[in-house]
Amino acid sequence: MSASPTTLQLVGAALFAVALIHTFSTKFFEGLAHRHPRHAGLFHLLGEVEVVFGIWAMVLVVAMFFLSGGEQAIAYVESRNFTEPMFVFAIMVVAGTRPILQLAAGTVRGVARALPLTQALTMYFLLLAVVPLLGSFITEPAAMTLAALMLRDTVLAGNASTRLKYATLGVLFVNVSIGGTLTPYAAPPVLMVAAKWNWDLAFMLSTFGGKAALIVTLNALAATLLFRRELAAAPPLTAPQETPVPASVVLTHLLFLAGVVVFAHHPPLFMGLFLFFLGFTTAYQRHQSPLILREALLVAFFLAGLVVLGGLQQWWLQPVLLSMDAQAVFFGATALTAITDNAALTYLGSLVEGLSDEFKVALVAGAVTGGGLTIIANAPNPAGAAILKVRFADEAIHPLGLLAAALPPTLVAIAVFRLL
Repeated sequence: MSASPTTLQLVGAALFAVALIHTFSTKFFEGLAHRHPRHAGLFHLLGEVEVVFGIWAMVLVVAMFFLSGGEQAIAYVESRNFTEPMFVFAIMVVAGTRPILQLAAGTVRGVARALPLTQALTMYFLLLAVVPLLGSFITEPAAMTLAALMLRDTVLAGNASTRLKYATLGVLFVNVSIGGTLTPYAAPPVLMVAAKWNWDLAFMLSTFGGKAALIVTLNALAATLLFRRELAAAPPLTAPQETPVPASVVLTHLLFLAGVVVFAHHPPLFMGLFLFFLGFTTAYQRHQSPLILREALLVAFFLAGLVVLGGLQQWWLQPVLLSMDAQAVFFGATALTAITDNAALTYLGSLVEGLSDEFKVALVAGAVTGGGLTIIANAPNPAGAAILKVRFADEAIHPLGLLAAALPPTLVAIAVFRLL
């Protein structure tokens, strides 16, 4: 039996709960900003879902100073692993540059034109199916950034209905969460356990690959068919009027992107590459659009806050997981992922010795299945939300709207993982 929780653990759990409630209340703060223009800046800040966990993580650290002393508070923060927030920041900025986007958009448009279907329908399907699966190779944050930027500037750029916007968001989040499971290094919840459990590329392809590809395809196809009339009636998709980027610049960006991915576990290396990348973009600024530094910093701040707050949730999360058998853990992980990062769940599972292979697979499958239900469920979700929210009313994504939109594709994932 585990010991009773300490006062600090109880405070951490309470602040984690408050942060969760805050994430569901962002539209409330946006409303306050309109009603009280004198303090609009503060309310807009509190209405940014990306800052929620960072704010409450700061409150937790301040509470630590009072409850445990400054040395312990500093030691706790320094004990946290901030590699993932730093990596997501770097990969978002590199993947969201004009050379990478022009290459990706040109490829998708070329495939869309080659198929005997309406270009809008084909492109919509490809962005929701192929790009998430591409995340298994360029990492999920990079795939989310590419898909979100291209959806924002094409299908969702016109007078898209609210139903289409939320359905697109739900399918995108679910598909990115599941589409990264073809390899052992691209999806955060897989990264947390792959080395410990000796899951290599062959294991991932044989255990998750076929099911993941089927789920992503079914979800993208269902959304495309459901909104086929609205998509078909949309204005023709035209390439943005930008000067083509020279092939040498595109190749250089691809090399930087590959370098950041290869050294994803080594912050000094990928951040060093990122600084060289910033120098390169400054030297060849005429081939660049403004870098998405603000969006990437907000997402990194969100994930860093989640790392700080999540570090004090093990005392209740781990017993909940271990109270389940291999059958129940799939559904338990799917549900728990909605209120905590799915990588945190699999990490806690990796700390336990003697788990059966069936339990391990069920834990990871459940974690990626629930990865689209909320913004905090999967590390790339804040990146997609930060990019796409400009297409939503008041530039705010309603958490319940996302939950409702993500449920159908999540049920498809449950059916495939449990029945096939």
